[in-house]
Amino acid sequence: MNEKIYKTMKKVGAWNIAFGIALIVIGTTIGVFQIIHGGKLLSEKKEITF
Repeated sequence: MNEKIYKTMKKVGAWNIAFGIALIVIGTTIGVFQIIHGGKLLSEKKEITF
């Protein structure tokens, strides 16, 4: 009985670590894209007229 619980906990822990790493990678990628596009907007703001 205890062995089955430990195997389940091991699988859940592994999935949590994998999911956490994926979220870090996705968040970092989105952050980099936002910085790049924000820089493009700042460099082209002189061309914007209202």
